[in-house]
Amino acid sequence: MGALTPDFRFGNFVGSIVWLVFVVLALVTLLILPIIFFVLFYVPMPVVDGEVLTPYLFFSMMVDPSRTLPVVQFFIHTDIFRAAVFPGFGFAALIAAATIFVERKLLAKMQLRVGPLYAGKVEGIFQLLADGLKLLTKEIIVPSGADKPIFWLAPIMFVSTAAAVVALIPVADGWVVADVSVGLIAAFAILGFFPLIALLFSWASNSKYPFIGGLRALHQMIAFEIPFFLSALPVVILSSSLNLTEIARSQSVFWNIFVLPINAFVFFISSLAELERIPFDLPEAESEIVAGWLTETTGMLYGLIQLGSYLKLYALAGLFVVLFLGGWSGPQIFPPELIAGAHDSNLPLLQMLALDGLYNPVTVNGIFWFLIKTIIVILLMLIIRGINPRIRIDILLHTGWYKLIVLTFINLFVVLMLIYGGVIGPGGMISIR
Repeated sequence: MGALTPDFRFGNFVGSIVWLVFVVLALVTLLILPIIFFVLFYVPMPVVDGEVLTPYLFFSMMVDPSRTLPVVQFFIHTDIFRAAVFPGFGFAALIAAATIFVERKLLAKMQLRVGPLYAGKVEGIFQLLADGLKLLTKEIIVPSGADKPIFWLAPIMFVSTAAAVVALIPVADGWVVADVSVGLIAAFAILGFFPLIALLFSWASNSKYPFIGGLRALHQMIAFEIPFFLSALPVVILSSSLNLTEIARSQSVFWNIFVLPINAFVFFISSLAELERIPFDLPEAESEIVAGWLTETTGMLYGLIQLGSYLKLYALAGLFVVLFLGGWSGPQIFPPELIAGAHDSNLPLLQMLALDGLYNPVTVNGIFWFLIKTIIVILLMLIIRGINPRIRIDILLHTGWYKLIVLTFINLFVVLMLIYGGVIGPGGMISIR
């Protein structure tokens, strides 16, 4: 074994670092900078502080701290920034990556195993990066009898569908990618595509184990979609709106989970089934059907599906927070100004440190509480995987078709009694506004 192991030489290590730096500089010089110049010279620029932003003015603002913040403030309120960075795809992908790492470490500690450890000195933090690079560089193997266009397209559809759900989740008042009037219906409609994509991909794989997993995903969807929808119906009745932002605003006095604990429980359980997580991971079921509908995935096709799964996990946790935990509501803990006197100061550096004109304490406070609640819900979903076994498919179908539907109707009737009894509602003793 000693002869097969290559000798570690410090010179080779330094050479690899220098080569990596050279490659990065070459990419920046030959690709990134030309794209920036193209955008600056050929794309119409916005008006900032009463001036049309020319390429030369843009570069002067980049080196002048007093004029940088207005440019940044303008761009963070553009639709492109919201969709690509925050609160859209980039923000959700960052949470998904952190969730993957936390899940692996958490389950390893719960089950007395060794989690990610060998890449990086701090709890194996770089193992996640190493796994991502591995997926990017591995060969993608397409089965010989597969329907190749669908086989390639399905993982992209999976990620795109997850990103579409993320776009509907408000993280603070006014901070949402797509604030549609029927946001709740749109979210449920988009979520209904996931099992269909799984079935389509499993059929395109032309393999028996993926197809069995796809059929299980379809059965699971049919069994849990009805209680999933019904669990959110009382929320709509209480808030008198299908808009997710309005639903979150309607919980300024009390959270819906205090009035709808059964519906919150049903929504949480149905979310686990929608995510195909233990104990409802029958569409994958490694010990029964290899990896279910993911059996034939390799390389970045598997990586895309995993990314879509964790984007979906964040979206459903955020949806639970908006529907039952008051969304971004919480006590104000952030100060009105980061640095006292920065607003009246003429020092550009002090204004930048205080984010003068950019920092909004109410928005930051809302984002903070939304993140705290969402992280707690995600952790509950992760812990369940570590303490529960997989259930049989007959128990799964019986749970969805009988038990959860009955529970949702019970809580629905209780809410209607409280509304018509004058206890809660717009004209009740306890106002929801």
